[in-house]
Parts: sequence; C-alpha cells; structure tokens
Amino acid sequence: MSDLHQSVSGRATYSAEHFDPLFEAESRHFWFRSRNRCIAAATRLIPDPGVIKDVLEHGCGTGFVLAELQRLFPKARVMGADLFAEGLALARQRFSGPLVQTDLMGSGFREQFDLIGLFDVLEHLDDDLKVLRAIREQLRPSGRLLLTVPAHMALWSDYDVASGHRRRYSRRQLEAQLSAAGFQIEYCTAFMFALLPLVFVRRRLRWGCSSPLNEPENATERIKSELQIHPLLNRALELLLRPEPPCIARRRRLPGGTSLLALAVRR
Repeated sequence: MSDLHQSVSGRATYSAEHFDPLFEAESRHFWFRSRNRCIAAATRLIPDPGVIKDVLEHGCGTGFVLAELQRLFPKARVMGADLFAEGLALARQRFSGPLVQTDLMGSGFREQFDLIGLFDVLEHLDDDLKVLRAIREQLRPSGRLLLTVPAHMALWSDYDVASGHRRRYSRRQLEAQLSAAGFQIEYCTAFMFALLPLVFVRRRLRWGCSSPLNEPENATERIKSELQIHPLLNRALELLLRPEPPCIARRRRLPGGTSLLALAVRR
C-alpha cells in the first residue's frame, strides 16, 4: 500500500508516516487525552447505553480512542477499521478486539452497528456528505454516530494542509451536513475552548495562513513539531480543559473551541 492515499482530487488524504509520531505522543499529550475525556462524556448522553452491542470506529488509526471505546462498552463487540495497515499494526498494541483494513466507502458494512465513531476523520475526505450517508447505512435503525472535527476556517493554516485536511467546520455547517445525510442531531458543541486564542496566535506565527494545493514536502516534520510540547505547559493545558467533559455530560453547549463534537441518531 502506498504511504499516501490519494483522493479523487489527487491530494493526499493522509500519510502513513504520521502514525509513529502520533503513537508516541497520544498517551501523554493533553489534546488527545482531553479529547478522549470529551468523547467518553458524550457517550453518557446516549439514553440507554446498555443496548449498544456493536461499536465500530472508522479511521481508528493507532487505536488510542478505540481502546477507550472498548473500556466504555465492555460488553459490546468493539471493532476498529482503517485504510492503513501501518496504523492498525500500532493499534494492535493497544486494542485486543477485531481490526479491519478497509476503505470507509468500500467496507461492505450494512446496518450492523449500534454506534459508529468518526474522530477527526471527516475533514480529510473530499465528499463529506457522501461519507456521512454511507455511515448512516452502516447503522442499525436508531443507531448513533459520534464524531469530532476541527472547527473554524479562521484557524486554517499550513498545519491543516500538512495533515491532509480538506476543511474545518462551523457548527452550523456540521449540523447541516449531518441533517442532509439523514441524521437527527441529538447534541453538538464546540470543545477545546481554552485553546482558541493560543492556537490562533501559534498557527499564524508558526505556520502562516497560506493554503497550497499540495501537501508540503516536510509535512511529517511539521506534524512532529506540532506534537512537541513542554511538560509543564502540557499539564497546564490539560488542567484548563478538565471542566469540559462534565459540561458535555450535562448536555451543555460550550461557548467555543478549536474542535466540534456531535452525537447524531439515524433518522
């Protein structure tokens, strides 16, 4: 398999070279740890989580969220799917359940799952509406989709290009796409609120605001650089984000943030 999966536009959607630095950083990096807490809080909004028997995470990558889903739903069959064998090999070190190497659109899954997770994947794909409709068909009636995406095109930078992003979302845009794909939105909020000013300033100073068509040659080095953080700052930012999961668990909408989270049910 090629290191770069090309979309119909010819741009890379993701690079397999990014998996190793992610795997090294995720367990200690405040952003990934905080996102897991917010995802866990959002699962508490599901009216009867005991009825969830089958869970799938598309784009599971190195398995950091997948292992959390397995912890959250210990009685369910939890499965991970990813296009890249490199990511799945790392996921196997964290996750003991089924792993499938497949493309989201060509997976062949049909109405098998009570919950599908899609965490910072949708922004990589050209036709997000087509993807959401395909996921809807993979859910049982009243099945749910839980997803996260990056927020605010005002935060767009060369880092997004290096990451293979196609877009960042406003809450209104994300809700519109979910609705058009046949979902009823149960909850949608921004999160990572404390990071808004920091990310805006850092990306403008460090990455600039250009958006070239092709992935930069030093994309992997840029990803590695973004993941590097001083331990004291890492701890401070994690503490600043600690109030967010309880707010999500109470269905409160946070005032802003660098990411969006949504829980939607198949309509």
